[in-house]
Amino acid sequence: MKEIYLITNNVGKILSAQKAFIDSDIKLKQLKGDFFEIRADSSLEIAKFTALKVAKEKNVCVIREDHSLFINELGFPGPYTKYIEERLPPEKLISLIKKDFTGYFEVATVYAEPNGLTKEFVFKVPIKLSKELKGSRGKWNKVLMLKNSDKTFAESTEDENINIWNENFKKIANYLKGRFKKNN
Repeated sequence: MKEIYLITNNVGKILSAQKAFIDSDIKLKQLKGDFFEIRADSSLEIAKFTALKVAKEKNVCVIREDHSLFINELGFPGPYTKYIEERLPPEKLISLIKKDFTGYFEVATVYAEPNGLTKEFVFKVPIKLSKELKGSRGKWNKVLMLKNSDKTFAESTEDENINIWNENFKKIANYLKGRFKKNN
């Protein structure tokens, strides 16, 4: 059985990835830690840098996922979401938006091997913003919701949205099934 390490401290990402790998002969393990993360203009650059660096340093195959939030009217925060969310309360965020309460998450996921090989996947998750705070978990989670939902992420459970967030993990699992099959 092949082992792959998911670089994350986020329980939701682990659950999402594990569900994608459930029908494979690949054992997915969590690799926790404070790994250096570059500042860049895209989630793909961020995920790829960390995946390659950790794969080479630890001499293991890894997966790294990073996501960016883009609010259409504002054109940001992009890959700086976490930084800005820590400084801008959700009430202030929604007060900045005048007309277009839509946006998307860009989700970038990279599989990397110690030899430098990478496989990259990116997709978008359409969202909208509530004009009022709803729910009790997180900060911006109280105003962010999937495009076709009336529940904010703060009102939803991890299980309710897991199939939305694991698209790239499914693609990596399928890629690796085919790759490992060819190598046997």
